[in-house]
Amino acid sequence: MALGVSAQALVAALALASFAAPAFAQDATAGDAQPAQDNEEIVVSGIRASLQSSANIKRNEAMIVDSVSSEDIGKLPDVSIADSLARLPGVTAQRLEGRDQRLSIRGLGPDFSTTLLNGREQVTVGDNRGVEYDQYPSEFFKTVNVYKSADASLVAAGIAGTVDLRMLRPLDSRRAFVVSARGQMNEKDKLNPDGSRYGYRGSATYVDKFANDTLGIAIGVSAQSTPTQNERYAAWGFPAEPLAGGNHFLGGAKPYVQSSVLKRYGGVATVEWVPSENFHSTFDALYSNFEEVQRLRGIEFPIAPTWGSNAVIQPGYTVQDGLVTEATLTNVVGVQRNDYNKRTAKNLSLGWNNDLRLSDTIHLVVDASWSRATRTDFLLETYSGTGYNQSGAKDTIHISQNSDGTYDIVPTLDYTNTGIISLTDPRGWGFNGVETVVQTGFLNRPDFTDDLKALRASLNGEIGGSIFSRWEVGANYSRREKQSRYKSYFLCPKGGGTNCTVASGTPLSVPVPADALLDEQVSLDYLGVPRMLTYDPLKVYALLAPYFDGRPGSLVRDNVITEKVLTGYAKFAIDGTVGGKALKGSLGLQVVHTKQGSSGAIAALQDGVVTASPVAGETSYTDFLPSATFSVELDDGFFIKLGAAQTMVRPRLDQERITQAVNIDFAKIGTGSQPQNSPFSSTGGNFALKPYKSGNIDVSFEKYFHGGGYLALTGFFKHLTDFVDPNDSVLYDFSPLLSVLPPAQRAIVVAQNAQFGLVSQPANTGRGEILGVEATASLPFSVFSQALDGFGIFASGSYVDSKILYANNSPVTLPGQSKWIGSGTAYFEKGGFQARATYRWRDEFLAELAGLSANPEYRTGKAEGVLDAQIGYEFQSGPLAGFSILAQAKNLTDAPFVTTEADDTRLVREYQRYGRDYYLGITYKF
Repeated sequence: MALGVSAQALVAALALASFAAPAFAQDATAGDAQPAQDNEEIVVSGIRASLQSSANIKRNEAMIVDSVSSEDIGKLPDVSIADSLARLPGVTAQRLEGRDQRLSIRGLGPDFSTTLLNGREQVTVGDNRGVEYDQYPSEFFKTVNVYKSADASLVAAGIAGTVDLRMLRPLDSRRAFVVSARGQMNEKDKLNPDGSRYGYRGSATYVDKFANDTLGIAIGVSAQSTPTQNERYAAWGFPAEPLAGGNHFLGGAKPYVQSSVLKRYGGVATVEWVPSENFHSTFDALYSNFEEVQRLRGIEFPIAPTWGSNAVIQPGYTVQDGLVTEATLTNVVGVQRNDYNKRTAKNLSLGWNNDLRLSDTIHLVVDASWSRATRTDFLLETYSGTGYNQSGAKDTIHISQNSDGTYDIVPTLDYTNTGIISLTDPRGWGFNGVETVVQTGFLNRPDFTDDLKALRASLNGEIGGSIFSRWEVGANYSRREKQSRYKSYFLCPKGGGTNCTVASGTPLSVPVPADALLDEQVSLDYLGVPRMLTYDPLKVYALLAPYFDGRPGSLVRDNVITEKVLTGYAKFAIDGTVGGKALKGSLGLQVVHTKQGSSGAIAALQDGVVTASPVAGETSYTDFLPSATFSVELDDGFFIKLGAAQTMVRPRLDQERITQAVNIDFAKIGTGSQPQNSPFSSTGGNFALKPYKSGNIDVSFEKYFHGGGYLALTGFFKHLTDFVDPNDSVLYDFSPLLSVLPPAQRAIVVAQNAQFGLVSQPANTGRGEILGVEATASLPFSVFSQALDGFGIFASGSYVDSKILYANNSPVTLPGQSKWIGSGTAYFEKGGFQARATYRWRDEFLAELAGLSANPEYRTGKAEGVLDAQIGYEFQSGPLAGFSILAQAKNLTDAPFVTTEADDTRLVREYQRYGRDYYLGITYKF
């Protein structure tokens, strides 16, 4: 569609409007908004209290915001923060490992939003900026706000939106001690013998006040062990196979079963002190320790002959609309995998906010924070088969496509027979860049450190006799450093040779040790493989010899990114009456000066020798970000809200790295003078990359009802500039590398002027527009009739369309964007009894997955719908008062996660089925 509106022009047109300020870290009571004056006070609890609190926040803000509030101390409405946020309009989640982790807001993936904790920017244990929300125990938060329009005092806002996680404030809360425990069971029995289907979760929260309610503390602890079972299928792709009439043919497949367990414990502490009316101090701390272990077992089958499988297609295969859906193949050599992945991560966040009243109308606010995350991965692959490099027994398999797009693969060989199966490199894939190696396994050991320190100071005061009610000026300085270190190793049998090379005499295979074998064999019968050899990969790892992977592409992944950001801002808040209508809002400006840099290495391979040279670079730039919002109450409970702003979000951290992997292709010498014919090329990052920018227009119509509930319709438009093309190419003079060429070849290159080659790196060459509409209905049925008191719904839906182009005018599909998303929650809650069901649906989208060596890959995700439900009861009187019991079920639709080739939904690339999860929990409030 054509989107011809100029966002910059609309920003300028609305810049004369009036606006209201959001409540950020220094405004601790935002999550405790009271009912509006025109609403009767209704004493409710549970989800009704949560929805009412969220509605009050939305109503009282001049910004466009959606919120999730806790139902009680230590209890958000859903199993996780991401589950709760995915119910909000314009927000959807991609499931990874059976959990909602990767959030998209208004069609833009996690790289385009920012996550705050009590108003402060947070680091992440992920590979880039996107926060993994399962790092944060949901029990620790009172409110989660999603700001969709901007304000000058909202530092580090995102283009898509800003998620602000808010801990409770003890002086605004009642005294309480709450403990809860919950058991979990997956409907699938453990798919691996060393896995588990049972888990638990426990938490305790203590809130108290002292010294005549001038000192408050809140302490929370949480621990959980969450298992998941995953039947996984991955197809390599679907090449056109000449030996099958040129029809698309399954290139290869990896049926797996995965058993995972996530263990996390953490704690929070808040100390709030108000010794006098002139001083208010709040200290927050959050710590989370996260460990996830994955056990994966399966068989990788190279299938299509055109992709080098050496398999033979037998006559009589079946073709449907250009795709081979059934065939028998001989001479097949599969690779058995017994893999083990372990991720450990720690997250620490500290913040100290101090509000000092300098006079009756002026306050000084100083806020200091530190956020630090560390993560280490241990990604172990081990291989077994019938012989080294296709030298052993061959298999005959029958493949047939199922109705869900996966393929059954029925083998003839007994893959549990240790008489023919050994630890080896069955396909001879091992290659270190120079020589063939015996790759019996591979180990990736990346680790990351993300550190962010910030100091913020501001002055704010009141303005009398004017529609402008307050002013605020401030500055925020932050320094973020993310270190990424990658180490990888080839693993081969011990007993001879050096560096795992075949030529040096490394053993080509060794028997599977008997003490590593497990008594129970894994079954892949859900896709036709009855059993496979099952052993402990850690015991096998101890018997293998490691050889460091020193290829240029591996060495240049190590890097350090540093960002030093100074943000100054000023704004005027409005709170008054115009034409008899209540008006509030704000006008503001941010000036953001950034100095960013990177250090790492440039590596190349020449004559079998890897050379790596350290490199570092730094750049700086300044951005001006005006913003304006206003909210006018045209009629009783009817609001129109407008927002206009220029916002920005920084690119992926891995794109800001300076590192480059240089390639010298001797075969291209003498082929021409065009850059693509140069023997020199390079691939890497761009330390001078600038942020994505967006001019935004937001309009919201909101109607709030007496007795609770509201309807909202919101439209938004974003004009994107400086959009990052991750694969841009620029011309580069490689003359300094001419000396590595032999004299005769050097002369040819110079004569053809072929020293000018291409450097592939990200660049700010894209632009585009996003247009969308969101609708929300939060309706307690008591607004229709008191006979329906206790019943209600919360429903939302959104539509997003985008047109993004790179410099060559090639269109871009935004990762995470579904054109249509919707969710609905129906509930009943009264007299301590509660029941609810939530259904979330999203249209197809571009999914992001971890590819080879954890590099991101993108494929089309199929539309999916997920149904969750829960039922519970809380005793409200008698000896059990304060005791409650809750039963929950997640993913009742057993919806699989499926990705396909973009042009044909029959060509399924990934298929993951997690099964249903059931929970039973108890809570006691003292």
